[in-house]
Amino acid sequence: MNSEYLLQRLQRFIERPNQIKQIHSLLITTALLFNTASKWNPTLLYNTLIRAYLNIIPHCSLTLFTFMLHHQAPPNGHTFTSLFKAASTSQSLASLSCSPLHAQALKRGILTDSFVQTSLLGLCAKLGSLSNVRKVFEEILNPCIVACNVMLDAFGRNGDMGSALFFFDRLSEKDVVSWTSVINGFVRSKQFAKAIWKSKGGFTKGGRYMGIFSETRAFMTVFMGTALIDFYGKRGHLEFAFRVFNQMLDREVCTWNAMISSFACNGREKEALDLFEKMKVDGMYPNEVTFVAVLTACACTKRVQLGSQFFQSMRCQYGIVPIMEHYGCMVDLLGRAGLLTQATEFVNTMPFQPDASVLGALIGACKIHGAIELGNEMGRRLLELQPRHCGLYVALSTINADKERWDRAADLRKAMVEAGIRKVPAYSFIDSV
Repeated sequence: MNSEYLLQRLQRFIERPNQIKQIHSLLITTALLFNTASKWNPTLLYNTLIRAYLNIIPHCSLTLFTFMLHHQAPPNGHTFTSLFKAASTSQSLASLSCSPLHAQALKRGILTDSFVQTSLLGLCAKLGSLSNVRKVFEEILNPCIVACNVMLDAFGRNGDMGSALFFFDRLSEKDVVSWTSVINGFVRSKQFAKAIWKSKGGFTKGGRYMGIFSETRAFMTVFMGTALIDFYGKRGHLEFAFRVFNQMLDREVCTWNAMISSFACNGREKEALDLFEKMKVDGMYPNEVTFVAVLTACACTKRVQLGSQFFQSMRCQYGIVPIMEHYGCMVDLLGRAGLLTQATEFVNTMPFQPDASVLGALIGACKIHGAIELGNEMGRRLLELQPRHCGLYVALSTINADKERWDRAADLRKAMVEAGIRKVPAYSFIDSV
């Protein structure tokens, strides 16, 4: 058995996790991966392995890179293209890997490669720093449509729709991803009318989204379908969202995330959890966004044991480091279930300081279950983070009033008035697709 044979099998089974792991084991046990004297360049073997793991266990791609450097197999442009994509699969991987990978690519003079530049651009966009995305984009001499679309999406994700439209209008070439990025940007910023207006300009001169989808299914991309699912989900039209999902020819993890989130946020928690299981059966690898949706579904249905299992599996099974949103979901889950002591202990043992969303979830649980002392304690901590948040004063005042702690309730209302903080009036809004 030689490197050529194993390489051919690796390339053949690049989408099949079990075979990839078996071939990887053979490469290690036969020492072919470490044989720098072999006629087969170890760089090619490492690159193929890194690319293979990219779609199933992205963090393993990054681990392989450290072994590649240790065994002095020189990385090339293909190596870094895959590595940047692997690091882009989750916020935690992006945060930990961006700077070291960027430095390695710069050190080896590979950043002039257009594919490497575009992959780095996508990684910077994942981190959410618009200034860094701009800087990388400006260093690309002749940006391709893919790079332009990443730049366009970065504008939308940062809410800079003015720059997004300015950039979009000056593109010499536009594809369906370009249009979808603009529409997604408007949807994220809740400018639904503009999203619909732009979609009509991009896909057809009239008709509604389902009509557009039916007419364009043959060339419906993952980006377009996912945008439609997200759009319908945010408006509560789950039957349309699920119809788009079922009719899509290709789906990526973002597509599954959009549908799971749509179910979870619209009171269809069982469907969300069922779809998550189907996602895993279909061989799709969940990421950070997936687990936010799944934990949200568990919180709404008070499934403490299941939610805890999912939270533990993030790091143990999938190599995903939980971020603030995941901790917030767990606090919400424990709080809704009335497990306030566990929720408090969970907050106090977090590896970083809880933000307003985590403390707010615990305060909400205190209000539901009448835990006045704990509510006031968490309220004091939250007021240090958001001293002018009117909703917090109202919530704390209500908690105390419900327990007939009238003096404390009055003090909070007085403090709110003296600080010049006014309650934001609520309103309802009804519209149709």
